[in-house]
Amino acid sequence: MDYRLRLAKRMLFNKRGSLIGAVLAVTIGILVIHVNFVIFQGLFDAIVRDISDYRNGDVLVTDEADYIDKSDLSLVNWFERIPYVEAAAPRLSSTAEMNMTKNGKRIEETRVPIVGVDPFRDIITSTVHKTVTEGSFVFSRNSIVLGTNVARDLGGAQVGDSVKVLVVDRWGQDQIRRFTVSGIANSPGGQGFDYTAVVHIDTLRDMMSRPGDTGSIMVKLNDPSKALEVKEFFLRSFPNDDFIAETIEESAEQQLAGFRSGIAMISMIGYFGMMSSAFAVVTIQMMLVNGKTKEIGIMRSIGAKRKDILIIFILQGMLIGAIGAGVGTAAGVGYTFYAKETKMTFNNSLPLEVTFNWGKIVQTALTSFILAVIASLYPAYRATKLLPVEAMRSV
Repeated sequence: MDYRLRLAKRMLFNKRGSLIGAVLAVTIGILVIHVNFVIFQGLFDAIVRDISDYRNGDVLVTDEADYIDKSDLSLVNWFERIPYVEAAAPRLSSTAEMNMTKNGKRIEETRVPIVGVDPFRDIITSTVHKTVTEGSFVFSRNSIVLGTNVARDLGGAQVGDSVKVLVVDRWGQDQIRRFTVSGIANSPGGQGFDYTAVVHIDTLRDMMSRPGDTGSIMVKLNDPSKALEVKEFFLRSFPNDDFIAETIEESAEQQLAGFRSGIAMISMIGYFGMMSSAFAVVTIQMMLVNGKTKEIGIMRSIGAKRKDILIIFILQGMLIGAIGAGVGTAAGVGYTFYAKETKMTFNNSLPLEVTFNWGKIVQTALTSFILAVIASLYPAYRATKLLPVEAMRSV
């Protein structure tokens, strides 16, 4: 019996190069899934983060028919009485034509999105003001912040330049006003206001002949998980109005739908890669079986049963799966930690929003371990089918 145990240990730990290859296959399969998750899920979460921070908030309130004609101050004060609400701010949007004279040349730009904000409330509700890399945010009714692409299209507008803005009001009349550029906004990945101009909301109301009207109310929560609860409470409180309240997932659904499909496909490819690593384990285990014919024959000749041989190779598969899952998970968590701490970006893309999804991490490790064990079943079965006489021929 002692001799059989020594043979078993020899069968488990010889040909270490092959075993290391099997472990490496499992490790790489797990690492690929982690890298895919960090990059693509991180990019998806970053887009959601920026849409929430720059444009929609955690809850976006609009009017079903047209503009919100209820006092924006009363709506903002109503929201800010809710404990979950950090801040709320009104916004109004339109499209403008702009022109400016640069170096003696008149430059025009048409169909420029323009957003009116309450500069005092907006800086606590959104992070648009943080994207102003030159100058300052809107601070007066005749100041304007240009997105970096708008400034470029206007011939390289700079802080202090004068810009003439034309907006068509509700009656179809052209309303023209001159603004002073107070800042240039630039956000990584172009999810911010790079293609937009920002002015004081009251100024835009005057130009659009919509005094007191609001396009939307952007609500920022201190606990985003309460968005649905806040939305439903708001709609119940104003049942006779034509308000539409949407969470970030609902208001950005059109932008995010295609990206979700891409993430699902990438995840599927990652799991196919893990299955490929399982085939690698099968191949390596079969090589080990063929290389251990002598040991199998000796063990069978001294009384080892088929189940003993089966257990040895299954244990070997479990060992490969456990080590591979452990090393791969450690490498994946390390990569995730690095991406999170460095706020990883690619070619000036928006910084990834990286989170530790421990449920997915454990699921991936268990899946790889189970696949490694399953991949060992057929080689183990093949080993048990070797007859002692046939196996001893190779001795």
